[in-house]
Amino acid sequence: MTKLKEIVDELQLAVRCTADQLERDVSGGYASDLLSDVIANSKPGNLWITMQTHVNIVAVAVLKELAAIVIVQGREPAEETLKKAREEKVTLLVSKYPAYETSGKLYSLGIGST
Repeated sequence: MTKLKEIVDELQLAVRCTADQLERDVSGGYASDLLSDVIANSKPGNLWITMQTHVNIVAVAVLKELAAIVIVQGREPAEETLKKAREEKVTLLVSKYPAYETSGKLYSLGIGST
């Protein structure tokens, strides 16, 4: 299994919240911007790739026990989102790449869908 820290380093992701959680294992990845889709189809330990930045993404990550959230296209999480993520110990990462490219880079590292 791949550690979150390895992914952060390889993809040059910016850590916006809970850097102390980077030793978590990543079991796979899931890319979607629909919260209901992520709730229905992601698995615990997944890395979630999204362009969403609002506070509700944190609730989904907690509910599904996700390894972290990767916000793509250089978008920054809202301040309210950062605050909630700190409270809930959810790791928020930012990728400068679009979702398609971020997903491809993860796949090339061996992070597949589960």
